[in-house]
Amino acid sequence: MAKRDGVKRVGAKRVGARRVGARRSGVPSGSAARVERDSFGELRVPEGALWGAQTQRAIENFPLSGLVLPPRFLQALGRIKAAAAHANAELGLLPQALSAAISKAALEIAHGAHLEQFPVDVFQTGSGTSSNMNANEVIAHLASTPRRAVHPNDHVNMSQSSNDVVPTAIQVAAALALKDELHPALAHLKKTIDRRAKELARVVKTGRTHLMDAVPITLGQELSAWSAQLASGVARLRDVERRLLRLPLGGTAVGTGLNAPPRFRALAIRELARTTGLRFTPAPNPFEGIATQDVAVELSGQLNTLAIGLLKIANDLRWMNSGPLAGLGEIELPALQPGSSIMPGKVNPVIPEAVAMVCAQVVGNHATVTLAGASSNFQLNVMLPVVAYALLQSLELLASASRVLADSAIAGFRVRRERLEDPLHRNPILVTALNPVIGYEQGAAIAKQAYREGRPVVDVARESTGLPEGTLRALLDPLRLTRGGTPGTSGPGARSKAHRKAR
Repeated sequence: MAKRDGVKRVGAKRVGARRVGARRSGVPSGSAARVERDSFGELRVPEGALWGAQTQRAIENFPLSGLVLPPRFLQALGRIKAAAAHANAELGLLPQALSAAISKAALEIAHGAHLEQFPVDVFQTGSGTSSNMNANEVIAHLASTPRRAVHPNDHVNMSQSSNDVVPTAIQVAAALALKDELHPALAHLKKTIDRRAKELARVVKTGRTHLMDAVPITLGQELSAWSAQLASGVARLRDVERRLLRLPLGGTAVGTGLNAPPRFRALAIRELARTTGLRFTPAPNPFEGIATQDVAVELSGQLNTLAIGLLKIANDLRWMNSGPLAGLGEIELPALQPGSSIMPGKVNPVIPEAVAMVCAQVVGNHATVTLAGASSNFQLNVMLPVVAYALLQSLELLASASRVLADSAIAGFRVRRERLEDPLHRNPILVTALNPVIGYEQGAAIAKQAYREGRPVVDVARESTGLPEGTLRALLDPLRLTRGGTPGTSGPGARSKAHRKAR
């Protein structure tokens, strides 16, 4: 596929943030270092680092977790810096050569290079200023030459503020993760489920409500519910995307756009749209996009709902696979690895279990994003880095889990038909189909007797009602019962005639 901006893309195989060793001091004594300066003064920076003094201060100030921001967020920062340089050049604020150098360096980051040069901890200043300055310093370092100094604030950060760049980066990264990862993964999972549902359209099993026997259902119908859950999840995501694509870039510090020319917003966001293929537009109200993280909370809520849907699918698979002797044993999931260090031959439903843990993590991430979204005070949200971390991790985890669930569990499970058929024909709840003919009370008596004696319903019903065996077998045919309607009533008066005959 042709690359929209001519830069080779790096596959997104990792999930969540990278981890680096927590730094508790500056450059170790005796290590090669250079001196960098910022408004606070001089600071020693590792000789090979592309970052500058502000990044180094953040490294030393936040030795909290060793977790750094996800690659997608850093790549989004690169895209934003390139788009800003393009807009500033078009406005005549940056010389073309300087704009080209900044754009080139920024796009290298956008497509996966130099990510090891972003060591700032996730848990940092709430605006993400440290990470924005990290990007400014790395890009300035890459774009500078012996004859041309590029300044991280004056040039790379021109017409911007951390307060509009970081929220924009969250939205750009999330929108790209949806387009490139989650939507394709959900489509693949749904296609796999739909294929298996079609294959199993005539395989009848006992339905269950309250984990207790209920009227029959086909495996195809059971899987169709999973497919419908995914379709609803995708529809919810499509709805929130309309708001996700409205970017606050250009609002600068508080939304007023101070220090940014009026045309900057439209030009920079148009360039972002061009290079990503997404329909980004300026936020109708940039004050909202900077002061709140409502759109991130909304998206996280839809991911939370999707996670609950995947958890339902994973748990259904675990229950149906349970056994193989003492459980339901309706299906046999692919055997992927030994299941026990002490019990030879044991095989566990490892994929559904892994997916269930992903879902638990996503639910936890939603709690994080929700609380972070509530930390919007006056003109700025002050938990932006942890929003980026949790939201992007949820997107990538759900995408990976959807593909693994499709390929390693649903595509290859085997139906154990013998375990479906025997309990199906002895299921006393089949008598439900006789309600329109013999009434609820007599049906309840037949069901209890059949269960108590361990006999098929058709045998007990034949003795109790006097209805012909052929009629009963037609009324109690499990496959027929999965098609809905009212068995035994084909026209006005049909019930009363059959009921009189049964009496």
